[in-house]
Amino acid sequence: MQTEPEAVHDRRALLGDAARLLVRAATPERRHLGIAIAWLMLAAGLEALGPLVGKFLIDHYLVPRQARLAEIGGLLAGALVAGMLASWLRYAQLIRLAGLAMRSVQRVREEVYGHVLQLPMAFFDRAITGQLVSRVTNDTEAVKTLYVQVLFVMLDSLIVLAGAGLAMLWLDWRLMLVVAMLAPAMALIVTLYQRLSGPAVARSRQLRSELNAQVAESIAGMPVLQASNAGERFEARFAQLNEAHYAARQQELRANAWLLRPMLDFLNTLLLALVIFVFDLRSAGAPLGAVEIGVLYAFMGYIARVTEPLTQITMQFSQLQQALVGAARVQTLLREAETPPHAAAGEVHAGGIRIDHLDFAYQPGHPVLQGIDIELAPGSFHGIVGHTGSGKTTLLSLLLRFYPAPPGRIRIDGTPLEAIGEDHFRDRVGLVPQEPFLLAATARENIAMGRPLDDAQVVAAARAAHAHGFISALEQGYDTQLGEGGARLSVGQKQLLAIARALAGRPRILFLDEATSHIDSDTEQVVQQALAALRGRVTVVAIAHRLSTVRDADRILVLNHGRIAELGRHEDLMAITGGIYRRLYELQQLEDE
Repeated sequence: MQTEPEAVHDRRALLGDAARLLVRAATPERRHLGIAIAWLMLAAGLEALGPLVGKFLIDHYLVPRQARLAEIGGLLAGALVAGMLASWLRYAQLIRLAGLAMRSVQRVREEVYGHVLQLPMAFFDRAITGQLVSRVTNDTEAVKTLYVQVLFVMLDSLIVLAGAGLAMLWLDWRLMLVVAMLAPAMALIVTLYQRLSGPAVARSRQLRSELNAQVAESIAGMPVLQASNAGERFEARFAQLNEAHYAARQQELRANAWLLRPMLDFLNTLLLALVIFVFDLRSAGAPLGAVEIGVLYAFMGYIARVTEPLTQITMQFSQLQQALVGAARVQTLLREAETPPHAAAGEVHAGGIRIDHLDFAYQPGHPVLQGIDIELAPGSFHGIVGHTGSGKTTLLSLLLRFYPAPPGRIRIDGTPLEAIGEDHFRDRVGLVPQEPFLLAATARENIAMGRPLDDAQVVAAARAAHAHGFISALEQGYDTQLGEGGARLSVGQKQLLAIARALAGRPRILFLDEATSHIDSDTEQVVQQALAALRGRVTVVAIAHRLSTVRDADRILVLNHGRIAELGRHEDLMAITGGIYRRLYELQQLEDE
């Protein structure tokens, strides 16, 4: 349960995040925003003339019974023109503001997506995919809500309130004080509404993200889910989340039903009764003058103009509260620190790697790597093996700069890893992951991956990866749609395509993260042929679960509890009686047999 200071802090944080997101989105649209606000003020001013025209007609023509049709017609025509002009201005500014809001949503969504692409891998270790998707797609819509609800409805209502207040103050300040009694009541309603609906809105938004996350997770793991007969359990968990979301929405709706339109309508009626009562007291015992009747008519018109904007403001609080929560979630994501930019001075030339006394820990006091010291010559082929948890993946992540290594401990061609430009590094270093990532696109697009490669370069990369044969056999060759995740390909074909993609960038260093762990022996031999063809031209570092993949490596690095336990060629390591590599290799041989 939140304490009161915490709740107040949360509301302030929401408002602060919403304001920052609004400023971020509005800055490029300052000119259009200024024009829309100017038109809004002009439209509100024209609308405020209506009750004054009515008062003038009553005071000078109706009560005195002066039927000057030409003058009355002129006043009515002027009021009609003013009303039409105000309506057109409202239409024009709404169109302008709506376009501005949609452009801002587009810009913020692209910014959030680009920001996500630049986040360090450590962020994705704790992130949930469905929630990230919800923030990029759904929560960015908060910008449009903030524009339309805050800048249009609330600003418009405040302008109308200001105009009506000034007009009533000019007409009769005593009656104006009666109308001003509405302000404390409105403040009380708004405060109660925020207290009752705010937590419910935040919880419903969070639960919606969790629903999205479970749906995405279930679809991604559907084969495992069905194979383990977990459908009913997942359905029950989803139903529990859905029920909690329903309860939160119900709490929000109850707050709306009690405190919005019914309460405001009651206040409007009460205010009208008070104004008429005060007017009756003031006029008791005295002849009613025409001016007094006109003032009463004008006040009744302005009361409607006061209560309706207040009603509109309060009616928007439900959507506004959701927009504030969405804006806060977007701002929280944007505050995540991106991967630090690297200086552009250093470059990768030959592909030699030097690791000097490397220690690394994700958490202080829990080292994952200790005293790693090795040099990899340009164009060499090195394998990294070891038991689960020995530090293989961590070492590869440091070499790929997914996590920052201690400065100066890793050098490429003599240049510290952190001193190599980011774009240049990614162009010169390739990766073949354990689980190949394929787009729902053509084979050509999966190899090019958005890079400006011509057909000859794509085919050359496929040939180098021994993937040209099966790609050419597809019904449309390189233009064949592969389906989501490469559904039309076998696991081995996906891996060969991933190798072709990595080679298409002509890297000087190629990392393989257990790229043969899920493929058959025939496909593994094809991969070995592709790696053999790269020797002398590309530095290859392969983390291997299947030791046959790195049997022909120049050197094999055996990790054990974060340290280098053994180092050498396959024959040298097999000669070590009781060695880790020998035990692993013999165990795999038995499994294969």
